Amino acid sequence: MKITFARDEADFDLIAAWRIIGQILQKHDSVIGLSTGNTTKGMHTIVSAIYKKYPFDVSGITLFNVDELTNLPREYSGSCYSMILHEIAGPLGIQEHNFIMPPTISDDFTAECRLFEKRLEERGGTDLQILGIGLNGHIGINQPGTPFESETWISTIGPETDARVRRDLNIPKEIVIGGLTRGIKNIMSSRKIILAAKGEHKAEIMAKALLGPVTMDVPASVLQLHPDCEVLLDAAAASVIKSITRNI
Repeated sequence: MKITFARDEADFDLIAAWRIIGQILQKHDSVIGLSTGNTTKGMHTIVSAIYKKYPFDVSGITLFNVDELTNLPREYSGSCYSMILHEIAGPLGIQEHNFIMPPTISDDFTAECRLFEKRLEERGGTDLQILGIGLNGHIGINQPGTPFESETWISTIGPETDARVRRDLNIPKEIVIGGLTRGIKNIMSSRKIILAAKGEHKAEIMAKALLGPVTMDVPASVLQLHPDCEVLLDAAAASVIKSITRNI
């Protein structure tokens, strides 16, 4: 496992953006998995800005997101489909058939999980997977306790996300909002993974994930076992790790 320390948030976003661009330039038919949220929005913005100024070939590139919220409209601004579409897939001009996302509404999500993985496998599997990390150590929407052999499935989302989505869309309590997520086994099958974290609020969990035991209690800890995983941290997210290692 390689750990890259960025000087600050701006440096973090720039490094991450060039990791994505580098993969595109290196392999013109790359399959790239993305993640949504505050950690990744900046890198997507930079990739899109560089592409606008210096266009490069993306005609063979496949993009997807590691997870998606379920039982809400795909057009909702907080859906992973909408965020990836507006932040990077749209600005890069990725064709619809090369933007692979599961539906947000379905009568058979089990079948949709299988179809999602089948479509990725048909493209040759994932070349690069960008991951964020939750405060409890989740990756994708694989919450603590998720078996490492789990395959793409419907998980539960955190209470804060659930409350925000219900507030935004006025969704009644009887409708269960979930998260279709690639399982840990699927994530680990990616040829290269970048685990990205920024902000002081991620410092403690990053130390547990990287320096603690490999355990289902901290799903991200399994990445210690991946043969090609880079961890990208800004100064704030790296603070606890640096403090611990300084005293070893």
